[in-house]
Amino acid sequence: MARPREFDREEALDRATRVFWAKGYASTSTEDLLAAMKIGRQSLYNAFGDKRKLYLEALERYQQESTTGHLERLNGAASPVDGMEALLLGLIAEDESIRALGCMGVGAVGEFGAADPQLAMLRSKVGPRLFRRLTERVREGQECGEVDPTINAGEAAAFLQMTMQGIQLAARAGGDAKSLCMLARFAINRLRSR
Repeated sequence: MARPREFDREEALDRATRVFWAKGYASTSTEDLLAAMKIGRQSLYNAFGDKRKLYLEALERYQQESTTGHLERLNGAASPVDGMEALLLGLIAEDESIRALGCMGVGAVGEFGAADPQLAMLRSKVGPRLFRRLTERVREGQECGEVDPTINAGEAAAFLQMTMQGIQLAARAGGDAKSLCMLARFAINRLRSR
């Protein structure tokens, strides 16, 4: 008879996610994970497989939760420009210890690039969804006169996604909240009708 699991799997996954988010995949040892998750080695293997499978599960959940938050901020304002601004500003945590982590997804791109097909597949689950909605919000902004009508909506959406990555990378590099907010507003102001 199998022994029942003596830990909360979701809590252990949260703790593992935090370690991978802070250190990246290669710099995270199994010992780091066991200490953070407060479980034994066999429990890790039984519940999650191996370090790689745990990382993929943690990253996928992180990306899903992040994208849900991005879309909520983007869609939360009646004004398309206000929604886009809320999206960018929402990336910037006031808490310096959280802000300094940047984005786990951007970190994965920095660590693996496009060479890992499993990570590319995870990105393909969330990136296009956000891109489509950003494109729609830009078009909505053009229709109501908030966004410059001469801007290509797809290019503007790609610019906003690149700005998101830049903000998150700058946060990881130690950028302060005030400076990052200024950059977010600068990017949004480039889209406004003149």
